[in-house]
Amino acid sequence: MKKITAISAVCALAISAYASDLGTIKVESSTIDDKFENKKSEVSSTTTISGERVDKEHVENLQQILQSIPGITTESSTGDTLKIHLRGVENQMYMGEKPGVAVVIDGVPVFERTGKVNIDLDNIESVKVIKGGASYLFGDDALSGAVIITTKRGAKYNHNYGAVEVGSDGYKKAVARTGYANDDLSFHVQASTRSADGYHEDSDYDTKYLNGKLQYYIDDSSDINLGVEYSEREKDSHGTVGGGLEALTNPESIYLGDQQSRDYTRGYDVELLKAFLTYSKDFDHGANLLVNTYIYTDTTEFMSAPQTKDSSGNTDLTLTDDNYVYDNHYEQTQKGVKGEYRDSFNSSAALVGVDLRANEYENKTTFRAAQALVVYGGPMAGVYPDYYQPGDFKSNNKTDENVYAVYGEYKYAFTNSFSATANLRYDKIKLDYTDSEANDLNKDFSVYSYRLGLNYQMSDNSTLFANYSTGFRAPTISQLFAGDVSTWGSTINNPNLKPEESLNYEIGVRALANNIKYEASIFQLDRKDFIMRTSGNYGDTDTTDMWDNVGGARHRGLELSTMGEITDSLSFNMAYTYLRAKYTNYRNFGITLGSDVYFPVFTPAPVMTYDVTGNTIPRTSKHTVNLIMDYKATKELSFMTEVNAKSKYYADDLNQIEIGGHATLNLMATYNSKLGMFDTSFFVRADNVLDKQYYTSARSSSDRNEDGLFNSEDLSITVNPGRVLTAGLSAKF
Repeated sequence: MKKITAISAVCALAISAYASDLGTIKVESSTIDDKFENKKSEVSSTTTISGERVDKEHVENLQQILQSIPGITTESSTGDTLKIHLRGVENQMYMGEKPGVAVVIDGVPVFERTGKVNIDLDNIESVKVIKGGASYLFGDDALSGAVIITTKRGAKYNHNYGAVEVGSDGYKKAVARTGYANDDLSFHVQASTRSADGYHEDSDYDTKYLNGKLQYYIDDSSDINLGVEYSEREKDSHGTVGGGLEALTNPESIYLGDQQSRDYTRGYDVELLKAFLTYSKDFDHGANLLVNTYIYTDTTEFMSAPQTKDSSGNTDLTLTDDNYVYDNHYEQTQKGVKGEYRDSFNSSAALVGVDLRANEYENKTTFRAAQALVVYGGPMAGVYPDYYQPGDFKSNNKTDENVYAVYGEYKYAFTNSFSATANLRYDKIKLDYTDSEANDLNKDFSVYSYRLGLNYQMSDNSTLFANYSTGFRAPTISQLFAGDVSTWGSTINNPNLKPEESLNYEIGVRALANNIKYEASIFQLDRKDFIMRTSGNYGDTDTTDMWDNVGGARHRGLELSTMGEITDSLSFNMAYTYLRAKYTNYRNFGITLGSDVYFPVFTPAPVMTYDVTGNTIPRTSKHTVNLIMDYKATKELSFMTEVNAKSKYYADDLNQIEIGGHATLNLMATYNSKLGMFDTSFFVRADNVLDKQYYTSARSSSDRNEDGLFNSEDLSITVNPGRVLTAGLSAKF
């Protein structure tokens, strides 16, 4: 049978491709999958979760899987959409900002308009996490690390498979897959659908996926891979309530006649397409060449700005929850080519790579209904009814982003137990913006990123590692030229913005004892030249502000994970995180207290400004624990018990509103059997078994109810749905 190289650009990151001793040493790759799971010479903290485990746990959202990794927090939305954070970086942000983590799917760093990612949970081969600044491999926005998702591929899917699931709040799932493999090729095709009514009002979603992979073996040492995934998603967006009292009395966030409580953006209709083609070649002396080309498109339509006034500017109580001011159309295209060549020798290894990207982002916003123009003060003061008509453009712009990057890694083994690793990457980023207002703006950045690491094998079963790595985030067009591109507000241009930088210091140990694996690391991550508005995160001000490199933060902590078998039938996985995340420079948090006065003379509400340097970053708990116990009662029957716990946190930058911690219990039972030609599996899962009510998220940066006070009644809160039940049946043949 021909040699299957199984080295595919489908895979996002190759981490720890090392033989069992350091006499033969290999390098990391940002594109290809590794043949080894040995981490003995890895210099960074990494974790890998297999696709088999994702399938076995029958989760609705990837958050339920990632919480078993120390240092990860997620901001989940409806369905399988979420924003991922590492080590508390960017936990203070809750709008559509990027997460500070490179999310890589099948070799492509991807992101969507909201900073979140949509992931087909039924098409995961593995999830790999690398912590610390990771721009040395992935470039922009890898401030705190990378989450690398590889989708299903390979000859092991040469069978037929089907599954159905049902659950609380109208949850339904169906999956069908078929595959084939011979000496020359392997392929599979999969279709799936997920939908739910949702616990909260207007939180329903319906997603459909179609994906497939083809791998053709050219000869004994080379192959080509083609992968395609298409998805359609319809989802609404709601779930927040205003203040602690409403969270207690109205956890499902039912409107109750108050249309102003609607989410700012809703009614999403999303089409996603991912496609890649890769060529891989192994050489006789152990080297490898890989070339990967890809395209990723995102077309999103949604409505924004709840309409509360009629076309004359008067409050209209007859408006319904579907009355919004704007229609939005967003198109994103990411395309590129990556090429890597790597070689290894007896005591050293090297990799060189090139990463070329051509990305396009287009935004169009039009009025859904006639609107009045209201002008305060000056000779034009007054109300102009029907000034804006349906279909009128509010904005129409396009940004081209081109990235030209080269990178490399060199690893050297001084002895059989001691090695060093060095990475370096150079990014040239070019931004070009045009819009319907005749703006033509551009900006270039040149950024270096690197990692230096050491690994010492103390014994056959214990390893000490340390590294220093960097990450960066380049300014966006909307930050550089806010005064030109924003249709509202008083934020002015700052074309002198610099990329912000993260500096990560880490030391850790890995060990194996009595079939138990341990990994512990302590880290410090400093953010320099933190890009934020001079009026603060979501702050308000009565003076002109701008985006500037004026912020700073420090994240320190301890991460511990253990896993293994206690007996032949009992195994466990434990993840613990201790985190202290504080602002080191934040002197300008502005908050408006009270409400504006419109007549007879417009008078803005007073603005208070605070220095919150030294405050804890919002939504960062000091302690987080996840414990999973798996018990195999018989050959067919198994049970899973999971406990999640997190300590209290602050919901605001002022650290005035504290949210209590919580703990939840999840249970699952699975029964596998053989029925003729069918391998079947039936499961029942219960999340939050004790039906505890707690806040999934809580945030505040303003006097929401305009009563002149800043307290818990100003929170925007999403309440957990309580106990959730799921059951399903699958068959393979």
